[in-house]
Amino acid sequence: MFDRFRTSVGRFVKSQRAEAAQGGKTAQRGERRTHNLFEAAAAYVSACAEDDQDRMDEAVAWVSPEALSFGVSELACRAVIALARERDESPRTVARTLLGLPTL
Repeated sequence: MFDRFRTSVGRFVKSQRAEAAQGGKTAQRGERRTHNLFEAAAAYVSACAEDDQDRMDEAVAWVSPEALSFGVSELACRAVIALARERDESPRTVARTLLGLPTL
C-alpha cells in the first residue's frame, strides 16, 4: 500500500508541475473545486480498496501529500474505533486482527 501511495504522490507532484505550467487551471470542466483532506482520504482509501488507480491518482491531486497522509491516518483511527464499538472489543484487538497479527 505504501508503494502505491509513493507512486501516487509522484504523480501528484507531476500534475502540480503541469498545472503550474498551464497557469493553475484544471481540465475538469474549466473550474477548480477545492476538496478537504477528509474527502481526499475517503476517496483515496476507497479507491485503494477497489484497486482503482485512476481514482487514487485523482484523490492524491486534491490535497498535499502531508494532508492526505493525515486524513488517511484519521480515517484509519475512526474506522478502528467504530469497528471496536461494533464488535465490543478493544481498538488494539481490532487493529491487530485487521492486520492479521496475533492478539495479545
